[in-house]
Amino acid sequence: MSGMELFQIWIMAFFTLAIFSFLYKDNPIYRFAEHLYAGVSVGYYIGLYWDTVIVQQLWVPLTQSKVPEYWLAVPGIMGVLMFSRLSSKYSWMARIGLAFIMGNTAGVFLLSQLHGNVIGQMQGTMSPQMANGSPNAALTAIVVLGVIATLIYFYFSKEHTGALGVTAKVGIWFIMISFGAHFGYTVMGRISLLIGRVYFLYTDWIGSFSQIF
Repeated sequence: MSGMELFQIWIMAFFTLAIFSFLYKDNPIYRFAEHLYAGVSVGYYIGLYWDTVIVQQLWVPLTQSKVPEYWLAVPGIMGVLMFSRLSSKYSWMARIGLAFIMGNTAGVFLLSQLHGNVIGQMQGTMSPQMANGSPNAALTAIVVLGVIATLIYFYFSKEHTGALGVTAKVGIWFIMISFGAHFGYTVMGRISLLIGRVYFLYTDWIGSFSQIF
């Protein structure tokens, strides 16, 4: 293991332990690591967006292409107008670019969510649920019941009493199960990150002691 590799391992271990020090209490070492991480991340993404967006998708097609794409000047000007927020006198000009971005993003995500989630979930609900490679009637009935009960819970045009109220309560149970599953998945993801950092400290960092002493 070279000296540079040892240096990198010790730097990584220092910042890992600095972040973990927050488990004890907030301290200057943790704040230093937090601020450095935020600053490096911002600097990295500024450079990334500058090269991949401004240079490759705006400047090069606009100035160095055989057939210049002059229409790209319009989104370029809108992007420049976003910086007018820094001026109290001309900050209103930023609303032009912001309105275009919000409208365009809403339209794109509306279609993507419709095709990716809504239609996909409707198809999954109406398709037979499989278990061990064959259709399972009980599992299919549970899924259909859960979807109907959850939709009824969000039906507010009539008071939730009687059979409607009972179905809405069943919908609450399905919603809570869904939230619990999502929360568990999130916790598992965070635990996997923790295991990765602990494994790094135990193998790479502690293992580097034999190279030094």
